[in-house]
Amino acid sequence: MKRNHPVLAVVVPCYNEELVIRESATRLTGLLSDLIAAQKISPKSFIYFVDDGSTDESWTIIAQLHHHRESVIKGLKLVRNVGSQTALLAGLLNVREHADCAVTIDADLQHDEQAIWSFLEKYQQGAEVVYGVRNDRRTDTFLKKYTVLFFYTLMNILGVRIIKNHADYRLISQKALQAISDYKEYNLFLRGIFLDMGFKSDVVYFNVRERYAGEPKQTARELLSIAWDGLTSFSVVPLRLITFTGAAILVLSILSSVYILLQAATGSSIPGWASIVIPIYFIGGLQITLMGVLGEYVGKMYKEIKARPRFIKDIELF
Repeated sequence: MKRNHPVLAVVVPCYNEELVIRESATRLTGLLSDLIAAQKISPKSFIYFVDDGSTDESWTIIAQLHHHRESVIKGLKLVRNVGSQTALLAGLLNVREHADCAVTIDADLQHDEQAIWSFLEKYQQGAEVVYGVRNDRRTDTFLKKYTVLFFYTLMNILGVRIIKNHADYRLISQKALQAISDYKEYNLFLRGIFLDMGFKSDVVYFNVRERYAGEPKQTARELLSIAWDGLTSFSVVPLRLITFTGAAILVLSILSSVYILLQAATGSSIPGWASIVIPIYFIGGLQITLMGVLGEYVGKMYKEIKARPRFIKDIELF
């Protein structure tokens, strides 16, 4: 594995990004040219767009860019939309035999691509994984900012190892790329998986820009899905909470029973259905909620056991 003049693959997942792909390609090819001129990377370095089942003209544009810059711009089209995490993994698995290291970055280039200079410095110093961490969240909406902060706080409380304000902007060495292929789970949480590997790592801080064009493609539903995958893939605390909650309810039930018996013995108990019906509803609702949490884990186990392919390639331009 080369530390000097490595072949760098810039993996760019995209979904319905026809408004930004050309600009992204221009900026990234310019960056690669500067890095090659400075002898930081090999002239064989390239950009690898992963079209995550787009319904607009994204793939047509990628194919055109590849036609004009075949040695620099390459692409992969997936049969259907599989989500950002799986599309990202598809790109990494497909470039690992052609590159010494890879950088993953969003197509909208809100993440400053110039930070890749610093990524490569850390890589040359021996880091196998370099995490891009944003300096602040000024570009986020009020709701997203505090939702994300809540997410990181919750993850830390539940014992999930995660780097605050790190998304999917990172550099991965070939050693780490080979290791990621050994992770076979269907529900992916790459931010946790790379930390779980235990390779030597480092951090680079960067600024976030306004989006060049278009609207963000990650919906609130997908962000919640990623968060839930991270929670259920790397923490058994929710299962333990079920046990503790059950124990607490048992203790409260015993204390309530003692209290009711004492009230009955003194003749001061008030007859009524509330003392019976309310606890039944409370415990019944709690049981259903806890069974739902268990069901989430069972559902994930069901997906893992089936071992279906996480993605299917349609066309690859290399």
